[in-house]
Amino acid sequence: MADDVLFLGWGTVVRGREQQAFAVFQETVQFWGQQQQDGNIESFEPILLEPHGGDLLGFMLIRGTRARLDAIRADPEFQRQIARAGTIVDDIGTIAGYGDQALARQMALFQEASQELAAT
Repeated sequence: MADDVLFLGWGTVVRGREQQAFAVFQETVQFWGQQQQDGNIESFEPILLEPHGGDLLGFMLIRGTRARLDAIRADPEFQRQIARAGTIVDDIGTIAGYGDQALARQMALFQEASQELAAT
């Protein structure tokens, strides 16, 4: 299982753009499906959240190696997808994340730093 993740989150659909939002969502699922088929990512999981009064209404959790995820984020086609999504939903964003062994490495760094600061 891949240790690194990309979190792609979005908020409310811009009123009047619902049909476009559906089409872009389908394009995005196809994009990530192709990335998985090409071996660039391990997996992706789209999630829709029920209404809860917050800004985050859905996200995709994409698993892969940091190098491959970073390469995809630099790809003009990915940037085009994000730009298109930004015209139809509020609060679109991506952020790198850590899971499995990458999470363990990050926690070890945190523990080391906190111990160093506690000693001073």
